[in-house]
Amino acid sequence: MVNRTRRQVVASAGALSVVALAGCSDDDDNEVVDFTGEDRVDVVVGAGPNGLEFDPEDIRIDAGTLVHWEWTGEGGQHNVVDIDGAFESELTAEAGHTFEHTFEDAGTYEYVCTPHQTQGMRGTVDVVE
Repeated sequence: MVNRTRRQVVASAGALSVVALAGCSDDDDNEVVDFTGEDRVDVVVGAGPNGLEFDPEDIRIDAGTLVHWEWTGEGGQHNVVDIDGAFESELTAEAGHTFEHTFEDAGTYEYVCTPHQTQGMRGTVDVVE
């Protein structure tokens, strides 16, 4: 058995706490990128270090704005699917593939990549009048 001083035990516990919390984040804390005043907004599909992200994930736009998604070819096959059925792209891994949707009605639209939604590949479009 190793005898440790109180200071060593407290230091070890603190280090373990830091390690336990490393990598933990709240995905709901993503910053909403404000694109109000723009006619068109571009979103990358297959972004991030593993190709399993939309970039930007959460956007704010005016009603009547066109959102243009473009695939990087990274992370496998992706699609863009509104969880309430307002829009849906095809499933593809082709770099340069695009999908567009014009948002006419105010509201918040949550969308996912269906094959990767459990890995957190999701985004939102907040449409304002």
